[in-house]
Amino acid sequence: MSDTVHPFVVPQFTTKDYSSFFLAGALCCTISHGAMTPIDVVKTRIQIDPKYKPFGFVSGTRYLIANEGPSALLTGFGPTAVGYLAQGGAKFAGYEYWKKSFATFAGDQETAVKYRTAIYLGAASVAEFFADILLTPLEATRIRLVSERGYATGLVSGFTRLVSEGGVSQLYAGFLPILCKQIPYAIGQFTVNEFCHELALRNMSEETKKSMSDMSKFGISLGSGVIAGFAAAILSHPADTLLSQINKGHGPTGSMIYRLTTLAKEAGVKGLFAGLGPRMIMTAGLVSSQFLMYDGIKHALGAPPALEIHKE
Repeated sequence: MSDTVHPFVVPQFTTKDYSSFFLAGALCCTISHGAMTPIDVVKTRIQIDPKYKPFGFVSGTRYLIANEGPSALLTGFGPTAVGYLAQGGAKFAGYEYWKKSFATFAGDQETAVKYRTAIYLGAASVAEFFADILLTPLEATRIRLVSERGYATGLVSGFTRLVSEGGVSQLYAGFLPILCKQIPYAIGQFTVNEFCHELALRNMSEETKKSMSDMSKFGISLGSGVIAGFAAAILSHPADTLLSQINKGHGPTGSMIYRLTTLAKEAGVKGLFAGLGPRMIMTAGLVSSQFLMYDGIKHALGAPPALEIHKE
């Protein structure tokens, strides 16, 4: 066996490539999150409205429609669509950029493969951090619209009222908890998806990989996305619950860390995972559909495939 260390040949993505990554990420996230708005509305109500505590997803949906009408299920659609348009583009393009950068920094293929978990974790975390700067103000608006009936008529009026009442600081009041939510989410989404694909493809020959039918590729992508979605939901749900509480103004005054700690103690383990079932369903659909749409849109735009550093 040779001890030669082979140079790691990575794709040289152009500005046009990253623009395609951004557009594909933006579209797949805004479409998927927009479609999931009714599930997210019910999930948020279960998390923060005492009247919804006894309900599960189905019974909570019926209660919401009975009391507020079917249109209530689309509350917060505007900020959801716009927020995840910006966040999705930055996250997916950022993940491609940072994965390539960290893999290049590794210097050779053997080292990159050896430390691929760290590369996935680092790329997902850094990309999500910058994406959340764009997402946080719109997520704060969405949660306020969903949690307070009659707060505003839509995105613009809700955003304007939030700024006028609390200033810019109110828009970013949830930045730390949203990082605590979104970074574990991104880690579950990207890292688990990478390893699911690696596991599915590891024992295939190059010939088998090249001759795979479109249906087989679809099945691998769908299954990997669903598993990654479950992981993302479980890892991020406690912070998602706290974020909803913070944006509704719950908790004591003081530093954000103190508020989060106090709210977590008050909620307990059961409270922190309230609404997890509906969110797992929602997130599995979100993540799997996002990866399928992302790959499809990239292909339509003529963008190159992502860098793979899977263990053979």
